[in-house]
Amino acid sequence: MRLTVLGCAGSFPGPDSACSAYLVEADGFRLLIDFGSGSLSALQRYAGLHAVDAILLTHLHCDHMLDACTYIVVRRYAPQGPLPALPVYAPAGAHDRIAAAYSSEPEAVDDVYTFYGLQPGTFPIGPFTVTVDRVNHPVETYGVRLEWQKRVVAYSSDTAPCDALIRLAHGADLFLCEASYLDGVENPPDLHLTGREAGEIATKAGVGKLLLTHLVTAWGSEATTFEEAESAFDGPIEIVRPGARYEL
Repeated sequence: MRLTVLGCAGSFPGPDSACSAYLVEADGFRLLIDFGSGSLSALQRYAGLHAVDAILLTHLHCDHMLDACTYIVVRRYAPQGPLPALPVYAPAGAHDRIAAAYSSEPEAVDDVYTFYGLQPGTFPIGPFTVTVDRVNHPVETYGVRLEWQKRVVAYSSDTAPCDALIRLAHGADLFLCEASYLDGVENPPDLHLTGREAGEIATKAGVGKLLLTHLVTAWGSEATTFEEAESAFDGPIEIVRPGARYEL
């Protein structure tokens, strides 16, 4: 199993990164988890324009799904002809949100995507065993656990601390976890994690490696976020970068 970071900027694209998008591959199957603003460019740079077999959108904030709208053009108007509809696993309302962003016609995406509604539970996508559960964010949002041949990648999506995240990350080889906030400031509740909170969850879940993502670098601090995480988790920690690959 291989994880490729396409975008990791929090809330809006940064000077060096698109928003959240992560490509996970195994047995020749490529699952794109989130498709945030600007990440279609990164998909072409690090994987390929058509390097997607299925999409999982954790929630419907623009920094996690907006380039799924732009991707309609890629699939519909390919020089070799329209490409087969892609399966999209997403929260309720994804069809209408993507269609509205692309066109005023509700059926504007029906030839490009086939939608499957997410709900807490376990199901297959290609070779992966996928488990999702609701996490602590203002809109319907799912954390993700991917298993393949006894290897596990967990992804927090956007969330404040919650028990579901500890369950999803339990024993994961890689834990891709957001760390949008800094400690010591008055952060809005029930929205995002600090580096320390990400580290605490990683410790409770017993993960192998903590990958910090979704940092809002315009008003945060990578160094401080890393130090906060390091204070709460004694395993290996890395702040992810676009193009980074992790082999399991």
